[in-house]
Amino acid sequence: MRRNTIDIITLGCSKNLVDSEKLIRQLEANGYKVTHDSSNPQGEIAVINSCGFIGDAKEESINMILEFCEAKEEGRLRKLYVMGCLSERYLKELEVEIPQVDKFYGKFNWNELLADLGKAYHDEIAIERTLTTPKHYAYLKISEGCDRSCAYCAIPIITGKHISRPMEEIIDEVKLLVSQGVKEFQIIAQELTYYGVDLYKSQKLPELIEKIAQVPGVEWIRLHYAYPTHFPEDLFRVMRENDNVCRYMDIALQHISDNMLTRMRRNVSKSETYDLIEKFRREVPGIHLRTTLMVGFPGETEEDFEELKEFVQKARFDRMGAFAYSEEEGTYAAETYEDSIPQEVKQARLDELMALQQEISADLSQAKVGQELKVIIDRKEGDYYIGRTQFDSPEVDPEVLIKANGKRLFSGRFYRVRITNADDFDLFGEII
Repeated sequence: MRRNTIDIITLGCSKNLVDSEKLIRQLEANGYKVTHDSSNPQGEIAVINSCGFIGDAKEESINMILEFCEAKEEGRLRKLYVMGCLSERYLKELEVEIPQVDKFYGKFNWNELLADLGKAYHDEIAIERTLTTPKHYAYLKISEGCDRSCAYCAIPIITGKHISRPMEEIIDEVKLLVSQGVKEFQIIAQELTYYGVDLYKSQKLPELIEKIAQVPGVEWIRLHYAYPTHFPEDLFRVMRENDNVCRYMDIALQHISDNMLTRMRRNVSKSETYDLIEKFRREVPGIHLRTTLMVGFPGETEEDFEELKEFVQKARFDRMGAFAYSEEEGTYAAETYEDSIPQEVKQARLDELMALQQEISADLSQAKVGQELKVIIDRKEGDYYIGRTQFDSPEVDPEVLIKANGKRLFSGRFYRVRITNADDFDLFGEII
């Protein structure tokens, strides 16, 4: 057990990761040595940043907390703290159920942890953080919370109302990160397209992205988690006019049948969804769309599912994830509908949808063979350098594998790469 060492474990999404990075910076400013997601935690204090999004994520968080409780009982850990979405949502229950944890914090009051450790919160470094990602890219959180009322989603229960960060503060953070070597920004929020409505009384995402694009040293900007209703269409122009705004959009569509979209309270129709996709591709030639779909929502009929399959085949998404509905207490769906679709039906639908997408992804990857693309190198693994194109977000999208044959490549640098081969998931290339 190392004195003055704190292990931080982050579960869940990149939005949680940003909070962990801010906490690490504050702890370091107070003289602690901090490790993040260590495979062999040895600090005297551990902080688990928990996720409470869906069943599987909650289970993973609980198991991780129990694992560290055991370490504490065996004397390998002095103090254990838990923060993040799970403890925001179930604070009272967790305090009763897992008394071995020294203190639970919610999602927004983690800075109280410093006071409980007898340390100060340094306001003057509020926008600083210690990156846990490779130093050439960072996640940039532009808002918290969500004002949408999708029937299945617990996020508004956990995070509350949408709160945009002031534009000036975000730009200051971008400039600071660029000065530390960051070239690529993954723009994240619970819901990007609502940015600015609370602060400036209108959707300001296009203006914000344009301002970030003008900061010298920003090479790539990639957008995550947009919502299809009232999409701010000026963003198309911003993407076309700024080379450093990646032609990439992560927009969760969830379903296509009007029956499901209505039951899910998505405030968008089938025809509007098809129109939006068509507009994306017309206005921003070459754009890669990533989406997330859901199967097994209460009331999903075979016809609804057939429509969804047809949608996947017609839309030919460049990137797609899908998951089976899991009932979340407190949501509109949990209180209004019976979770009546058997788990094996959900799983069968999920498998069928993903098999369809795998073929589409393989076709689209194959079509890139012979192309020359700009690639950023993330790391070296075995005999390969691993990189990504502007169409690939870290952790979730395909990668470009380049054989390491003598020529040294540097992580965080851009190279021109000719794509020579492709499999279902990744591309293979050689330096030009």
